[in-house]
This record gives sequence, structure tokens and C-alpha cells, in this order.
Amino acid sequence: MKLQQLTYIAEVVRCDLNITRAAERLHTSQPGVSKQIRLLEDELGLKIFRRKGKQLVAITETGKEVLRLTEQILNKVTDIKSISLDKTDPKKGALKIATTHTQARYALPATINAFRTKYPDVELSIYQGTPDQLAELAQQEVVDLVIATEALDLFTDLIMLPCYYWNRSILVPEGHPLAQSTPLTLEAIAEFPLVTYVFASGSHQLLERTFGAKGLHPRVALTAVDTDVIKTYVKLGLGVGLIASMAFDPESDQALVARDASDLFPDSLTMIGLRQDHYYQKFVLDFISEFAPHFHREQLQQLILQSDSGNQPLAAEGLNLPRR
Repeated sequence: MKLQQLTYIAEVVRCDLNITRAAERLHTSQPGVSKQIRLLEDELGLKIFRRKGKQLVAITETGKEVLRLTEQILNKVTDIKSISLDKTDPKKGALKIATTHTQARYALPATINAFRTKYPDVELSIYQGTPDQLAELAQQEVVDLVIATEALDLFTDLIMLPCYYWNRSILVPEGHPLAQSTPLTLEAIAEFPLVTYVFASGSHQLLERTFGAKGLHPRVALTAVDTDVIKTYVKLGLGVGLIASMAFDPESDQALVARDASDLFPDSLTMIGLRQDHYYQKFVLDFISEFAPHFHREQLQQLILQSDSGNQPLAAEGLNLPRR
């Protein structure tokens, strides 16, 4: 059994059993990947994959157990490499972050800028998606960190650290009836179609609960992942935008009016998720401290050491979290 063979079967699974695509990502040949997988199966005396002709069509039940252990082995190999880099070249490595468009566009730039200044040789990758997609990236261990707000129940396998509170604003074109109406009420908002973020697991219920408490039923005209898409359709008059307040820029959004709606909707909490039982290089912990200054490196190391399966999100109470 070779480490290379384990790497091959893990990559094939990540590529949805497409050997050609896996070979491209591994910078090798498709026949070479197929040969090594068969050699491993012959050595183990079992089938990891079910085939139809030369095509892989499924993972066998035994194969699933092999792959579970394979991922553990490969993760430990990565940890060993990280430990080595921390000792020999602590300012080099890679950091992969999964987050939503709003976080990437409006919350992260200052942190990224400070981090790049301190660690110019770290390869930084940002994956954007819906909370459900972020959870899948975390589950597949494609990324090191997840920054999420909604559907936090999807991240129960991660150490979840509270970062900051945020709330929402109503976005309308200049001259819209809601641009000047005082006070701004849910009843007034409900008279217009809504343009807001793609609903993650549980987020639709937030709208229903908030409006439902007043006996109202909001009409959603459009949902989008990208805040800039929401702004575009608000400008076109498709509906009233409901966005994170941090996503409004008075300079670039001069054709729009933002009305603070924080007294109408409950606060949301942004959290950063770390993988359990994983060695993080010091620059990763520094990134977290830059994004959430109430956590320092030594505290983060202790939290990771104390983590176990079924870890619950760290309570936000008593942390004096900022608001954005």
C-alpha cells in the first residue's frame, strides 16, 4: 500500500468518480490512476469501487470505510507537513477559506489586506457559495476555515467561534415611498415584493417568523447569492431589497437609499469554523485573530486542543462582540 494510491482514490471521490478529471488535478495520466487503484484493490483483496465496464459508478460499502480511514491518513500527512513548515518556514503555506459573497466582498477585505502584508508568501484561496455549499466544502475538508452566518446547524462538525453581529437594511431607489416613510415598519415593507439573499436552510423561516408575528406574508420576487445582483434589480424596480447593512456603500450606491431595519429584524451572528483534530499553522490563527480580535492565538490553540466530536458553538455572551 502506497500513500500515492490513497491520494488517488481520495481525489477520484472528490471528482465524483471521474478518473480523467482526477488525473488532471493530480497532474498524471488517467491510465496511471486506474492502474494504481486496481493494484490497491488487489493488494487489499476487496473492491473499493463498483464498475460498469471501465467506468466507476459507485463506492462499495467496504470502500466507504477504506475512504473514511484514507481521509484520516491524508489529513495527518497534511498536519505533519504543516508542523514542519511552522518550524522551517513559518510564513509559507496555504490558507483556503469558504464564505458567502457578502462576507468576501464587504467583511473580509480589511482582514485580507492586513494578512497579505504580514504573510505575502502564503497562498490564499477564497471559495464563495451559499451556506449549504460552504457546509459541503467543510465536510469534504476542501477548506481550512468557514465563515458563515446562516444555517449554522450545518456546521456541527466544526469548532464554531462567534465573530460579530450584523443586521439588515431596506434598499430602495431614490424617490421610492419607503425612502422617506417614518417610521419604517414591517407593514409598509410587506406592501412591496422583496429582493433578498438566496435562502439557506432555516433562513426563509426567519422572514416568515418576523413578518408572521405581525400577521404579514412577504412576497419574494427574487433571491440572489450576490448582493450586487440584488442592488441591480432593486434599481430596476423589481422590488425592495433586504440586505446586510454592511453591504451598502453610500459612494458607489448613490442611486439607492438604505433604511436601517435593525429594530425590525433580529441580529444575525457571523461565526468562523475550524476543523477539529487538525493542526493549524500559526498564520491561520493570526488570520482568525485579525478577523475576530477578541480571540488571540494562544486561546485559539487551546480551543482546538479541547475540541471533540459533537462540539457546540462557543457562546457569544460575554465576548463583547462588535456590530457591523
